[in-house]
Amino acid sequence: MGQGNIVQHRRYVGFAYVFMFFALLTVVCAALAYLLARKVAIVDDTEVWLHAHALWIMRNVLLFVLMALFAALWFIPLFFFAWNSAQWVTAMAVIGVVFAAIALLFLLNAWLQGMLKFFKQKAVF
Repeated sequence: MGQGNIVQHRRYVGFAYVFMFFALLTVVCAALAYLLARKVAIVDDTEVWLHAHALWIMRNVLLFVLMALFAALWFIPLFFFAWNSAQWVTAMAVIGVVFAAIALLFLLNAWLQGMLKFFKQKAVF
C-alpha cells in the first residue's frame, strides 16, 4: 500500500469526524460522514486503526440517526394538537426533547472518544 493512500484515508476519516461533529446540527452532515467513512471501510488494504475508525464512525452515525428518528416520533402529536391543548401532548413533547438530548449526547461522546484515539493513531474499538 502506498503512502499516498494512507494519507488519503487519514484525510477521509478526518473529514468524516468533522462531518460527524456537524451532524449534531443536521442529518445531511451525518450522511456525508457515513459516506466518507464508507470509502475507507470498503478498502481491503487500509491500515487497521483507520479501518476501525471508519467502522466506528459508520456505526455511531447510524445509531444516532436511529435514535433521532425515535425521538422525532414523540413530536408527532404536535402536528395535530396545540402544545397546551392537553397534558399528554406536552408530556410527549417533553419525552421527545429528552430522547433528542440523549441522541445528541451519544453522538458527542462517540465523536470525542473517536477524535482522542484518532490523534493518537490507535484503534477506537
